Amino acid sequence: MLFHWFLAAIHLLAFALGFWAVLTRGAALRTLAAGAGDVRRVLLADNLWGISALILLVTGAMRAFGGYEKGTDYYLHQPLFHLKMTLFVLILLIELAPMVTLIKWRIASARGTAIDRGRAKLYARFSHVEALLLVLMIVAATGMARGVTFG
Repeated sequence: MLFHWFLAAIHLLAFALGFWAVLTRGAALRTLAAGAGDVRRVLLADNLWGISALILLVTGAMRAFGGYEKGTDYYLHQPLFHLKMTLFVLILLIELAPMVTLIKWRIASARGTAIDRGRAKLYARFSHVEALLLVLMIVAATGMARGVTFG
């Protein structure tokens, strides 16, 4: 029982870390796009966003399919679980372009070459949309945890 509680707590804390990290990345990208700011701040926030996503993925999979919570059958037949997973996939799809660009920035920074800030403002917007989708995932998760169904 304690491990179930620990797993749920880590999962929820990863949501909090991810929310903070993606908003921080968005703010840092916006500052960078305006000609100020530091690329290291963007990359640090992006690292934390990535770590939180990995923690969410691992703990979520353990909780849904590892026998630690209500069971696979419950989740697969719960509409809010499908909504939560759809939101997660949307975040991943939105994240593809910023992820590729930020990998290029990491390489450029390591080589000491200039980065292309041309899309920083766009990726700041992407980050804020991802934060909103993360909040919607939390709303879906709380309904799912309470057995909310439609119909």
